Amino acid sequence: MLVAPSWSEVGHSECIYSSYRDLISRQSETQQMEVLKEKVEEEEEAERAEQAERAERAKKMMRPMEVRKEDTTRTQEMLRDLERKLSEIEVSIPEKPSTFTKDAIDTSKLPLSYQSNTPKEEHLLQVADNFSRQYSHLCPDRVPLFLYPVNECSVPKFVSTTIRPTLMPYPELYNWDTCAQFVSDFLSAVPLPDPLKPPSYLYSSTTVLKYQEGNCFDFSTLLCSMLLGAGYDAYCVYGYGSQDLCHMDLTREVCPLTVKPKEMVKEEEKAPPKKYAVKPPRDLTSRFEREQEIKRQEGVKAEEEKRLKQGERLAEQESAKTDPLHGLRVHSWVLVLSGKREVPESFFIDPFTARSYSTQDDHFLGIESLWNHKNYWVNMQDCWNCCKDLVFDLGDPVRWEYLLLETDKPLLSLTEEEDDGMNDDDDVENLGKEDEDKSFDMPCSWVEQIEISPEGTKILEIKEWFQNRKDMLELKHINKVTGLNIDYFKPGHPQALRAHSYTSMQPEMDRVMEFYETARVDGLIKREETPRTMTEYYQGRPDLLSYRHVNFGPRIKKLSLNSAESNPRPVVLRHSLPTSHPTHVLACQKITERFSRNPAKPADEDVAERVFLLLDERIQLRYHCREDHLTASKREFLWRTEGDSKGNKIIMTPDMCLSFEVEPMEHTKKLLYQYEAMMKLKNEEKLARHQAWESELEVLEILKLREEEEAAHVLTISIYDTKRNEKSKEYREAMERMMLEEHLWQAEAQLDYLAPFLAQLPPGEKLTRWQAVRLKDECLSDFKQRLIDKANLIQARFEKVLPGPWQGRGPQRPQPENGPRAVCSPSQTCEGLIGAGGGCQCLGCPDDRVVLPHTCSLGGRVDGGREGVVGGWMEPYNSS
Repeated sequence: MLVAPSWSEVGHSECIYSSYRDLISRQSETQQMEVLKEKVEEEEEAERAEQAERAERAKKMMRPMEVRKEDTTRTQEMLRDLERKLSEIEVSIPEKPSTFTKDAIDTSKLPLSYQSNTPKEEHLLQVADNFSRQYSHLCPDRVPLFLYPVNECSVPKFVSTTIRPTLMPYPELYNWDTCAQFVSDFLSAVPLPDPLKPPSYLYSSTTVLKYQEGNCFDFSTLLCSMLLGAGYDAYCVYGYGSQDLCHMDLTREVCPLTVKPKEMVKEEEKAPPKKYAVKPPRDLTSRFEREQEIKRQEGVKAEEEKRLKQGERLAEQESAKTDPLHGLRVHSWVLVLSGKREVPESFFIDPFTARSYSTQDDHFLGIESLWNHKNYWVNMQDCWNCCKDLVFDLGDPVRWEYLLLETDKPLLSLTEEEDDGMNDDDDVENLGKEDEDKSFDMPCSWVEQIEISPEGTKILEIKEWFQNRKDMLELKHINKVTGLNIDYFKPGHPQALRAHSYTSMQPEMDRVMEFYETARVDGLIKREETPRTMTEYYQGRPDLLSYRHVNFGPRIKKLSLNSAESNPRPVVLRHSLPTSHPTHVLACQKITERFSRNPAKPADEDVAERVFLLLDERIQLRYHCREDHLTASKREFLWRTEGDSKGNKIIMTPDMCLSFEVEPMEHTKKLLYQYEAMMKLKNEEKLARHQAWESELEVLEILKLREEEEAAHVLTISIYDTKRNEKSKEYREAMERMMLEEHLWQAEAQLDYLAPFLAQLPPGEKLTRWQAVRLKDECLSDFKQRLIDKANLIQARFEKVLPGPWQGRGPQRPQPENGPRAVCSPSQTCEGLIGAGGGCQCLGCPDDRVVLPHTCSLGGRVDGGREGVVGGWMEPYNSS
């Protein structure tokens, strides 16, 4: 059974608990005090130890000084000698860096607008002076405005008239980034005389371009003039910047070369679903949950990155020295407002570094005023939070106080009370008169047209890009300072060139040739050449050769200019030419070859480097190093001629082979092995010299080919370009000519009766007599058969049209005296004669002219007879 405690018991327990807490808190405080005391004692002991060490070091340093003072007692003569020597030393005082002042400017050749003011400009200066005095009276705590500094001729000019909007005739200077980069690269920055005040002068942009120097205000004026000419809504800003911004210090900025460009992920085109494809199983997971999970992960990642950036920034701020002039350094930059040229958001441009910044950036600490070629505005907003809270609505007179009434910025609409108060006619008239009195147009700029000409500039590099060249030249890079030319080729060059760097196309000069190794049989990648050396690099060779270096001797004078002898430093084989030949002198002195590791061989037998010392008649070998060894085996052969002066053969001796074996107990090479290796190396030496000679010839061929290609530029024309492709045009015309000839031949073949019979014989062969007779018989028999077919067709149609008895039709003709007479009838065989007049001799036939084969009107048919006989007998014909 539970009993509820009384109120007195509860109060007592609370008192116990409170006293217990106090006791625990006192114990913890005492413990903390003890820990602090221990820490303080440890720090004091460490300081004492450091002071003791410093004292000992100071004593040690003082002892040798005392000894030196005692030992080096200088006399008066020594001091005089030392004074004389010191007086002879010339100390060069470093010159003060040149500053861009008006004393260095030749003002005699400047136009009249630079040396004086027009009445309109004088009026504008009076208005500006009145505005400045009113501003100083209303805002005594603000610094004076930057309104009318003097120019290079010591003439005061209003800052807005110093801006000359100019559109440059170069397409590269049409965008803001290229204009800013040009100003940053072309001009040299000069610091302000006083970092806390604006300059008392502002030179014209033409003078700044001529001398290529200026301060931040000169930079901003030139850049603003170029941007206004290009169509941007740009303004020069007078304000305050950070120390890094004023000193062009970008050490805290991220290097743009290290920023990787964002890769554009191409969305794969999904294939249209097939009608009868099997549908995938339905996804039963929640899409909302997946999206929320992705958002959560992105948020966590963003927070972590933000925290890391904040930590890095705090660390940099702590490590960096605090600027004592923070917020007081005067600087000038350019403001580009959104609207024109499709600028989505306003931003700042630092003319020193050509970098763009957001209007919320911490480098920009405040703005005093800004201006363009039409008006001048004073910032009336508080810059306690730098420029982050500024509103760049220049039509708001509360935030921006303007100098001239006529401004292209729309003013804010007036309130209803102000509208009601201005309804009176008198007020309207007075207001109009006041506006007329106060209105003032900005005079034209006194600066001449800004021109950027190539005169006075020095060309350092030239890059030329090519297309559709037969020699596959893609890019030519010319360095005017060093004279180095680099040609880049696309795949497909006859010599498989990738790049060719040279200073001259003459042989025996410094050059580097790179090749497409996959297009070459020997796997050559690069060839470096100097007047005395040639180095080649290989890859993917079956003999694992990766490097060959050839040292040449002095140049050999040539008698002939053949392709093989025009090489100024040929590699001549030792026994290939007679002694009397003028090129028998050995030009190649040393050949070095290196090989990659062959895993199929032991390291002690796999040659890593092979050196042929031709003048010393030696061959040096260095083998690959084992994995568990630091040194590699070496071997050197001293080879001699095979016979002496009497013709006796020289026997291989042990002193002709010097070797260093890493493991001498494992490999004991006999003399026969060494002799065979030396003979093999002699053959390899001949081959290496021959390959070096071929390489020199190849260099000459490439140089000759490049000269021909540069002399006559040949373009490759697509086969589909029928107008400019001469080969395609000739081929097309030849095909059309052949088609026309074939068409004509077919037309003639249709009229040629012998064509079907001649097609059976082999073409291009002469006919024999037997073939000609057989061809004649076949042709006649075919012709006869066609005539019979025609006659049968006529007979069938005739019987169809005229049926009935055939006897007694037509008058009967007399029979010839010299031949029998026959009566033609369809039902019997008839015979007839052809009379002398060519008529049918059948009884009762009225035909006067007969052409064999003949079918008379009575139905008889005469197939043939004896030709050339008048009144010849007709062949019998069975009419049935």
